[in-house]
Amino acid sequence: MSSATTFQNVGVLMGGSSSEREISLRSGNAVSAALKRSGVHVTEIDLNYRWPEQINGSGIDAAFITLHGTLGEDGAIQGLLEIMGIPYTGSGITASALCMHKQLSKSVLEKAGIKTPVDIPLNSDGPLRYPAIVKPVSEGSSVGLHFINNQKEWDALDIGNPAGWMAEIPVKGPEIHTSTLNGKALPPVEVVPKSGIYDFESKYRLGATEYFCPARIPAETLRLCMQRAEEAVEATGCDGAPRIDMIVADGGEPVILEINTIPGMTETSLLPKAAAQAGISFDELCCRILAAATLDSNRGLSL
Repeated sequence: MSSATTFQNVGVLMGGSSSEREISLRSGNAVSAALKRSGVHVTEIDLNYRWPEQINGSGIDAAFITLHGTLGEDGAIQGLLEIMGIPYTGSGITASALCMHKQLSKSVLEKAGIKTPVDIPLNSDGPLRYPAIVKPVSEGSSVGLHFINNQKEWDALDIGNPAGWMAEIPVKGPEIHTSTLNGKALPPVEVVPKSGIYDFESKYRLGATEYFCPARIPAETLRLCMQRAEEAVEATGCDGAPRIDMIVADGGEPVILEINTIPGMTETSLLPKAAAQAGISFDELCCRILAAATLDSNRGLSL
């Protein structure tokens, strides 16, 4: 039996209404199966209509959140669970909302002395310089991520009002994803997408990306990536098992791209790969995340 069984009825929250609904269902089903194998009583909840009614009628006393994107990672479901008094996994309201908003989280990281990509001013005519990485300010899992080389490619995007978008100078170097578990970094994973950019398709299409864990970088740089990941989590007040995406630029300094507060738990996901490298099975990983489920009042937020 796992220590996670101190909860009598754990709801695995999945699905939702974001563009990442199908990925969420895959994550949720994997987590549910792992918890059941560990002796946890699980209620699977596909949030697909009135969320408060679905949760309230389930009789759960804890929630394992596997929702990705809007309403799942932005503090919305966390706020609902707070109101209902149901402990939940992952980050609290403030940290979730902060990390979902890429511009705000960049400001917090930079204030803490953590390097992030340089912004490019963006208006209706496009970025003021090329090449540029263009992405939505508030989306997850590389949804809407584009590498733009010139004005013609920008015009072809046809995104309309760019107010909800941002642009950055591309950072060259190995792309490293470092997950943390309850504040401590796991072995970094290097991702090598065959397309050259780690976008939504590269993340979730089998065979589209090569993974190396631990990453193929010097031991000193590996340790620095892990240190930066822990610093980023502390600066933003994240809990649970967030994933910190970064690129190791020239000189070996990690540049933080973003923090994913609820990373995927699918067969291609990076958090399980990192945990396995650290000797933590998928089932044990899920139980450790669940065992830390709590409410905001018990998190000791540092923000």
